Amino acid sequence: MLSTEISAENYSKELSDIIEFALNEIYIVDFNTLTYLYVNKGACNALGYTKKEMFQLNIFDINPELTIDKINFLNNSNNNNNKGMLHRTIHKRKDGTNYYAQSYLYTKKYHSKDAYIIFSTDISEQIKLELQHQQQSKILEHIHESVISTDLHGRIISYNKGSEKLLGYTEEEILGQNIAKIYYDKNCYSFDSLGKILKEENDYDMEAYLIKKDRTTVLCDISLSSVKDGNGDFSGIVGYSQDITDKKEAQMLLEKQARILSHQANHDTLTNLPNRTLFRDRLTQTVISSSRNKEQFALFFIDLDQFKKINDTLGHHIGDKVLIEAANRLQGALRAEDTLARLGGDEFTIILKDIKNLQSASTVAQKITETIKEPLIIDGHTLFISSSIGISLYPTDSQNEEDLIKYADTAMYKAKDEGRDNFQYYSADMTARAFERVRMERDLRIAIKEEQFIVYFQPQVNALNGKITGMEALVRWQFPEIGLVPPGKFIPIAEESGLIIEIDRIVMKQAMNQFALWYKDGLNPGILSLNLAMKQLAEDDFIQTLQESMHFLGFQPEWLELEVTESQVMNNPDASIKKLKQISDIGIELAIDDFGTGYSSLAYLKKFPLDKLKIDQSFVRDIPEDEDDVAITKAIIALAKSLNLKLIAEGVETQEQRDFLVENGCSSIQGYFYYRPMPAEEITKILQDMN
Repeated sequence: MLSTEISAENYSKELSDIIEFALNEIYIVDFNTLTYLYVNKGACNALGYTKKEMFQLNIFDINPELTIDKINFLNNSNNNNNKGMLHRTIHKRKDGTNYYAQSYLYTKKYHSKDAYIIFSTDISEQIKLELQHQQQSKILEHIHESVISTDLHGRIISYNKGSEKLLGYTEEEILGQNIAKIYYDKNCYSFDSLGKILKEENDYDMEAYLIKKDRTTVLCDISLSSVKDGNGDFSGIVGYSQDITDKKEAQMLLEKQARILSHQANHDTLTNLPNRTLFRDRLTQTVISSSRNKEQFALFFIDLDQFKKINDTLGHHIGDKVLIEAANRLQGALRAEDTLARLGGDEFTIILKDIKNLQSASTVAQKITETIKEPLIIDGHTLFISSSIGISLYPTDSQNEEDLIKYADTAMYKAKDEGRDNFQYYSADMTARAFERVRMERDLRIAIKEEQFIVYFQPQVNALNGKITGMEALVRWQFPEIGLVPPGKFIPIAEESGLIIEIDRIVMKQAMNQFALWYKDGLNPGILSLNLAMKQLAEDDFIQTLQESMHFLGFQPEWLELEVTESQVMNNPDASIKKLKQISDIGIELAIDDFGTGYSSLAYLKKFPLDKLKIDQSFVRDIPEDEDDVAITKAIIALAKSLNLKLIAEGVETQEQRDFLVENGCSSIQGYFYYRPMPAEEITKILQDMN
């Protein structure tokens, strides 16, 4: 029994200590006299009194706003609520200063007396924050700009008077609605994407359209801020919006006027082409970019021949129309990335960017001379003019802007000295080569029209038994004036100009016809191997034309093998695979020519419907002496075997080359060691002897 009493006493002592030293203010007040029966240290510290002094005070001394009426009200409220009552009040310290307190009050017996038990907490900081919030809310409510806040789901939770003025909705109409009601869905950012941005950035400024109540839109400058909850987590968005529609229209008008003035300062008023100022700027930029990217470009100086006579005889108003038409024709001969400028009078200049070779510039120059001299019909007058063109090249002639201009101008006067209506390069040697290519392209067009091409055949041999297994068809140009022109002279020009498509079709028709005749005569020429340019393969009607030709000539698909170069098929491997599969489905074999020179992707190589690899003569030429060529050739042979492909080596000229290839597993040979390319008549004799 004694231990229990001691335990209870200890428990009471511990509880008393906890109450005494609690940070909260704790008061016990006599219900009748309203004097203090108990105060803890927290109360004394908050008020600045000692306990002795507190016991001499009553409740009104530290509660300056308290009245008898308020006490009666609290008593009545407390009687109706046995759980106590929470209220706010003001406490007055000993030094006369006040602070806000929140008190929890309820009635209990204390030492047989009715008493108020009061727990109070200093809430001065909380009140300060609340006052600040109220002040801010009042300011936001009455500012002219729109202030709208939403929760995470886009529901509008606050909406001020400025928003009502801007959008036309009242607060009652819009609160609780989704922001989509006023946010134009064609803005750059959706509400969800803005939420993601603000989670990272906290603030974001943007221009966007809002939708007014009358369904019109208004352009606003909007500043968005993220809203955080008590834990610092993102809980919503507040947006400050200002109508900038009029401001934007004024800005756009100023920008338009600035663009007009800038355009007028940099463009010729008659032709609307860049003037001398803009031309010099473009030339500077082209030199910089060409130097950085290691590109070539050509600078053209163009003068209209006989233009002065038109001005003098028909007047400047006719001359102006001639210049406008000439400018249009020149522009039509160029790409979008090139620059055509008018320097003044009848002088024009062109910056022809990123040219691949001399032929590119020559082709454009030839096109310009032809288009300029077409008849002009102006105000009932039929006029004829021509052009003299001078060309300088970067970096061949110079890397200096002034030199390039001077050289192109010099070359232009050289063109006039040569009789006008032509173009000249600054370098006499380059001019000669350019004209040679222009003449050759012209002659090639005539050759196609007159079918001046003949087919030579080079047999392919099985080195194990010496028998002919097939033949490659090789084109020759039978030029009426100079005789046979080897393919190396004209094929590159044909490929650049696109004429290779027509030439390939002529060769294909002649070769297939000859093979069909050989088979009809009981001879066995084997497989016809034809080179196929990818430009021809890309033609929509190629496969249909091929099938029609074979049917007409009585040529069987199994007699044909088409060779495509590795580098060409890898330019667009997916499209190549599709077309080649269509050819393979017909029953025509496919070979990769010049294998090993085009950096094929093995992943793509497996997808091609190939039957054969052709080892390029550049690897064969130096075997077996060159160790690198030996290693590459062996690797190609091993690759072909692993992919179950046939093999043939071209360019074999010596016994040593032939023996090396046979020993390493490549027995199909093409080259001078067995046969040179020959006309059909000579091949016929060989086939007859072997029959």
